[in-house]
Amino acid sequence: MMKEINLGRVLIENRRKRGITQEELAEYIGVSKAAVSKWEIGMTYPDISLLPRLASYFNISIDELMGYKPQMDTADIRKWYSRLAREFAEGAFEETLEQSRKLAKQYCACYPLLFHIGSLLVNHAMLAGTQERTYQVIEEAKAIFSRVRTDSTDPKLGKEALQMEAYCLLALQQPAEALDLLEEDSPEIGPAEPLLASAYQMTGNTLDAKRVLQAGIYKQVVAFCNLLPSYMNLSMDDPERFEKLCTRFQAVADAFQLQHLHPGLLLSCYFIMARGWAVLGESGKALDMLGKYTDLATSSIYPLHLHGDSFFDLLDEWFHDVLILGTTLPRDDTVIRRSMTQALKEDSAFEPLKEEPRFQNMVSRLERNEGET
Repeated sequence: MMKEINLGRVLIENRRKRGITQEELAEYIGVSKAAVSKWEIGMTYPDISLLPRLASYFNISIDELMGYKPQMDTADIRKWYSRLAREFAEGAFEETLEQSRKLAKQYCACYPLLFHIGSLLVNHAMLAGTQERTYQVIEEAKAIFSRVRTDSTDPKLGKEALQMEAYCLLALQQPAEALDLLEEDSPEIGPAEPLLASAYQMTGNTLDAKRVLQAGIYKQVVAFCNLLPSYMNLSMDDPERFEKLCTRFQAVADAFQLQHLHPGLLLSCYFIMARGWAVLGESGKALDMLGKYTDLATSSIYPLHLHGDSFFDLLDEWFHDVLILGTTLPRDDTVIRRSMTQALKEDSAFEPLKEEPRFQNMVSRLERNEGET
């Protein structure tokens, strides 16, 4: 912690800004000029009882006086997240994990950062090497989300942390604990975007009114595309219902051009549909859907990031202003490409298809895709 104290530098900067000498500062505080000199070169530190007087004299907080930053701003969170995600993808897992831990300790009260460190661990736990080690990393992430949920005063962040904690519990095969944590959400009054848009419109700010509504529509589309595949997973015992779900999802995907707007989301849904058809014994339909999955996964969608399009033409600013990570996705492209191949090769539902030339060709294409930049 002592390395994080930059009191000497802060004293010099503020003393020069005020245009006073070491002797004048010493006289005000009631110490010797030599004491001030030692503070500034880092040989010693002031008595703790003098810190409020020093901070008050320069009209700064004690944290600012010590040169200590308990919080990290959004730009720095984005920078660190991108750096660590890249190192998880390309470097040594345990070393990057230790870097993440050190950052969490250094900014132990910065809950947005802690939340995203937890997200880093969840999104890269599969790289830990063994199933046991993966579970240990997810347990560590769960503890981080639990702390954010209980200690953060931001209701939105607390709710997001609760959902991620529940996700960790499910990944750890603890569904009863997840149910206890979640319960069913009470019905909400409705989205706030229409009211916000009306307020902006009444003040003559039509552009922000449109931006708010675009963001609201986008969030609902993404929510729908996350809900429907979950229902698909529960409908694999009913071929007729499963086909209706696939048809309706594809209609929404086509209407909002998800292959361009959010290819990562569409890839996940294609995979679930292919898996469903495989479970239902419809090999032809499963291979057709895997063909769509592979075509999209090996197309020019990289680098993957959140963005708008010709319809959502006001979203890019919203991503940057509202989301902590901006347009960055939780995992580096290298990890995403690798996981797409791994999912196809290791899912037991596709075991009956593995001798099919079409399936083997798709695996080969995905493997080649891993090495492209």
